[in-house]
Amino acid sequence: MKFQYYDLGNLKGGEIVEVTLSGNAANVRLMDSSNYSNFKNGRRHNYYGGYAKKSPVRIPVPRSGHWHVTIDLGGYGGTLRSSVNVLPGSLPEIKNVPLSNVPSLRLDRNYVNGQYIEDGRPRQYDVFISHASEDKDEVVRPLAHKLQELGLSVWYDEFELKIGDSLRRKIDKGLANSRFGVVVLSTAFINKGWANYELDGIITKAVSGQQVILPIWHNITKQQVIDYSPSLADKLARNTAINTIEKIAEEIYEVVKN
Repeated sequence: MKFQYYDLGNLKGGEIVEVTLSGNAANVRLMDSSNYSNFKNGRRHNYYGGYAKKSPVRIPVPRSGHWHVTIDLGGYGGTLRSSVNVLPGSLPEIKNVPLSNVPSLRLDRNYVNGQYIEDGRPRQYDVFISHASEDKDEVVRPLAHKLQELGLSVWYDEFELKIGDSLRRKIDKGLANSRFGVVVLSTAFINKGWANYELDGIITKAVSGQQVILPIWHNITKQQVIDYSPSLADKLARNTAINTIEKIAEEIYEVVKN
């Protein structure tokens, strides 16, 4: 089946995808990466949208992540012309919140050092992502968003760190309260002081059986990994040279959930 395709990249939940159609009515689908892959390969998939008789069509983005749009005539003939824009979503409704509910102005036993405590315990994470900042755009940010999209709780600095935070303290808390340590190994990672600090914490927890290391190799050779850390080179890893970020994220999800 022929269809028109738009890769929208990473969008925020609440933004609006506006599809403009010229001429015929058409099927409009908004899908995340996993469901778009299923659609493209003729497998069962989920989507937002449907059969659009009027234009423009506006579909709210349900959650943050990587999104795709497909447009087709359902096998019928005709000319299909379209365009896609992303619009900002509406701002949250203005509400008068009592000052007693503002965390910075209250004494709250469940709000300590900038984070909420559940039943007296710090927030727990499924995975902690250790990486070099040079690898954010190409690997780490898409991976973190995809893992979140799949339903995992992820400690990733862009999700957790805010202005004024103690970097070491936040990292220590993330390491201490994560079940799996995802390490994105690259030449940049090897030369980073903070990355080595995080890796030391992950390995310490792994040796004691409290955490599982999940290595990802990015633009690095096996010999470089061996020279850096023979113990890491011996672990089964995924390589971005032969695996997509979506595929790696789905494998991590399966490991964590099983």
